[in-house]
Amino acid sequence: MTGRHDNGAADISDLAGIGSKTAPLFRDLGIGSARALLEYLPFRYDDLRFATPATRLGEGGGEENAVGTVIGVKERRVRDLEIVEARLVDDDGSPFTAKWIGRRRFVYGRFHEGMRLFVRGRAERSFAGPTVNVAQYAQLAPGQQYRGEMIPVYRASKDLATRKIAAVVRKNLSRLLDLAPDDPLPRSIARQRKYPTLREAYRSVHAPEEPEEAQRARERFVFAEFLTLASAAQLRRADRERDRRARALRVPPSLLDEFAAALPFALTGAQRRAIREIWDDMTRDVPMNRLLQGDVGSGKTLIAAAAVLLAARNGMQSALMAPTEILASQHAGKLAPLLLPFGIGLEAVFGSQGTKARNAAVAKLASGQAAVAVGTHALLTEGIDFDRLGLAIIDEQHRFGVEQRARLRAKGTSPHTLHMTATPIPRTLAQSIYADLDLSIVDELPPGRTPIETFAVRASRLERAYAFVARNVELGHQAYIVAPAIEEGETALTSAVAEFDRLRTEVFPRLRLGLLHGRLSGREKDDVMGRFGRGEIDVLVSTTVVEVGVDVPNASVMVVLDAQRYGLAQLHQLRGRVGRGAAQSFCVLVYPDDGEETERLEVLTKSNDGFLIAEEDLRLRGPGEFAGTAQSGAAELRVADLVRDIEIYRDAKAAAETIVARDPKLADPDHAGLRAVLERQPSTRALLVSS
Repeated sequence: MTGRHDNGAADISDLAGIGSKTAPLFRDLGIGSARALLEYLPFRYDDLRFATPATRLGEGGGEENAVGTVIGVKERRVRDLEIVEARLVDDDGSPFTAKWIGRRRFVYGRFHEGMRLFVRGRAERSFAGPTVNVAQYAQLAPGQQYRGEMIPVYRASKDLATRKIAAVVRKNLSRLLDLAPDDPLPRSIARQRKYPTLREAYRSVHAPEEPEEAQRARERFVFAEFLTLASAAQLRRADRERDRRARALRVPPSLLDEFAAALPFALTGAQRRAIREIWDDMTRDVPMNRLLQGDVGSGKTLIAAAAVLLAARNGMQSALMAPTEILASQHAGKLAPLLLPFGIGLEAVFGSQGTKARNAAVAKLASGQAAVAVGTHALLTEGIDFDRLGLAIIDEQHRFGVEQRARLRAKGTSPHTLHMTATPIPRTLAQSIYADLDLSIVDELPPGRTPIETFAVRASRLERAYAFVARNVELGHQAYIVAPAIEEGETALTSAVAEFDRLRTEVFPRLRLGLLHGRLSGREKDDVMGRFGRGEIDVLVSTTVVEVGVDVPNASVMVVLDAQRYGLAQLHQLRGRVGRGAAQSFCVLVYPDDGEETERLEVLTKSNDGFLIAEEDLRLRGPGEFAGTAQSGAAELRVADLVRDIEIYRDAKAAAETIVARDPKLADPDHAGLRAVLERQPSTRALLVSS
């Protein structure tokens, strides 16, 4: 369904209404071609079809339309502001006022008695009657009946108004409609769901005659986006199911009891459930592809140890890859004592290792003498080989690209793969973002963990929060202070560097402070965290680089500056850096005095349940917060919204499962458009090559 009369790649400057000055403004919005303009859909509409009677203006809230005849005009200038008030009566003879206030409104002297006007703006009611604060207006001919329309509203920029975008689309619409791209929606599904054709859907979203028409067209685009996303996941899943080269492992009947008996504490029900799910996957000759999702402190490393134990009992090696040396060394420190009772040797592979230590580790892995490798990206380098890699564990898997994860798996023959994340993602979102993975959710914390006490305070009380930090340091504990920006001037937000200097000289002159941020080299970051971990730093001032995985049990206070800057899920992750030892721990969320953040931040003061917080975050902020967790190569959602449109997603997912089950190569002509769209995605292109 590509364009028949034109080239979709035609430059945006070739369109009517776009000159040399406006073309760069369109490109700044990512609209560089005619087809890109066609695919740049409105996000809402101003409904100008009907005028509200003057007697009802101001009742509905928001912007309203009104039509009337001018019966008087008052004009004045206050400094450089123009203030124009026109008194009108509508067709029923009821009065209202239209008001223009602002600089360069160009309305001074334009209106006179007897003029017939259409006005639109926010309407208010007072004892003097209704007033419309005019955002847009038009002059009507005497006696002309008002006939309004649906006006599309596009995401605009400071220099390119939505009105300009709408005008260009309107001028070029017939030409743009000939450029419709491949349609991923099979005709059979479009007919079944009573959707318009793709061309008609584009016309309906850009130039609808009524809201229902625009809504139906939008639903078509939402369904098509979800179908593409779900089909890609189903193809990956189907490809994995066809790969029967994984080693099917045997679970000795008493292994779980043996593993539990070696632990200094009892397994939780959630940990036992996750271990069984993982072990069940590993007994198949289809390679496992499972995501282990658990809150901070839920015992994911313990569950990973159980998977390593099963692999080792079957003569297979395991590799655990983490995104930083700090995280990798923490995993090694936790795994080693868990595996020691079973005689399982562990080798660390880091980029900062000395040549002698690295060569010794590499030799043990290549010979099979070492059963487990724990490391960073260094595990991916050439020359690091395994004798029989059967299990790949990838921690904070969203921090690695698709290609990096594939390179680790390629060091074995279809190894079982366990992904882990400490970011609690709502189940509905996880099932779509990670649709090609099976999910194990650890939603139960081990007994005995003291909940972190959390407080939300205004910035005017910051010095009291710092006094609280000092008291805890006097008791022998450590603290984090997190700021959202690195340098001053980047944003209006607090700078970690500037706050570090202020704290060191004015607030905590007798304490030992450290500074951590993303512009430090890897070696510098490791040095700072190493000193903090050894207790050589009392207060660590940091950006969100401490968000995931840093484990310093002696840290008992977390202060987050400009807390309004973060989503609840991210704040919960930051909070998880404390509460890892025996001492009562605290988190202080600081927000501006004039901020309206109390209700949102109160969620954190009332709950330590990461999954509950993630659900609330999703409800309050939408799915954008979690975009960073999506796997590289997944389809971007241009129109769809995983929260608002979850029911449509479920329908599209069911359709994708049916399509891939019946036509795994998408060879049916009705699936040609879906195939064409998927072939442009690197993560699915290889799966569509006909064998």
